[in-house]
Amino acid sequence: MFKPFRFISSIALLFLSSCSSVYMPNVPNTPMLSSQGEFSGGAHISLRGNANFNGAYAVSNHIGLLAGGEYMNSERHRKDFNTKMVEIGGGYFTTFGPDKNRILEIYAGVGTGKTDRSFRTFDSGNLISSERQMTDFSKTFLQVNYSSKKNKNFHLFGNNYPLNYGTAFRISHVNMDNFFINGIVTPKEDNIYLEPIFFTRMRLSDAVQLQYTTSSNIGLKNRKYMTAGNSIFSVGAVINVGGLKKKK
Repeated sequence: MFKPFRFISSIALLFLSSCSSVYMPNVPNTPMLSSQGEFSGGAHISLRGNANFNGAYAVSNHIGLLAGGEYMNSERHRKDFNTKMVEIGGGYFTTFGPDKNRILEIYAGVGTGKTDRSFRTFDSGNLISSERQMTDFSKTFLQVNYSSKKNKNFHLFGNNYPLNYGTAFRISHVNMDNFFINGIVTPKEDNIYLEPIFFTRMRLSDAVQLQYTTSSNIGLKNRKYMTAGNSIFSVGAVINVGGLKKKK
C-alpha cells in the first residue's frame, strides 16, 4: 500500500541529507604576528556549538608556524552531527605603515578530519527511516590575512576598549579519503571552498582580546554531500604574548 507520509518523509530525509555539508569549516587562524618570539593562542565557539582552538608562533621576524583544530558534537532528535579536525601550517608575515601597526600574513597548510552525522524521520513518534554518513577527509589551504593594530576605542561602562579589525581570504581544497552511508561504501567527493573572513578584536589588556569572527563559504564544485553553506559566526578569546609594542 502506498503511504503518502512515509513517501514524503523519505523525500525529506534525502533532501536534508544532501542540502547540508559533511564539512564544517573551522575558525581561521588570524594570529596578527609582528616579530620573532611572539605567541598567539585562541579559543572560539560558534553559534552552532562548534568549538575551535588556534595557536601560532613566530620563529623569526617573518616566519610563523600555525596549528589549529575544531570539535563539534551535536545530538538532536532528528539529526546528529559530530566532526573533528586538526591542521598545521606556516608562512610569511610582515608589518608596515608609519607605526608598523599594519600586518600582512600569508599562510599555507594541511589538515585531516572526520565527520559522522545521522538523519532520522519519525511517524507518530516511531522511527521509520534513518541514514548515517561517515567520512574521513583531508584538507589543504592557502590563506592571506590583513589586519591593523591601529586602535579605535569602544566606550562601555565608563571605560575605553581599543578595537582592532582584520580580514582574511582562505582557499581550501577538501577531499574525502573514504565515505560510507549506512555502512556501504559510497563514491567520494571533493570541493574547493572560497572563504572571505572578517574579524573584530576588543582589547581587554595588553595580552588578552575578545574576538568576533564571521565568514561566508562558497563551493566551486556542485556536490551532493561535500557542499558549501556552513558559514562561521563565532566569539572567542585571543592572547598575544611578545611582538612589537605599541608606541606610547
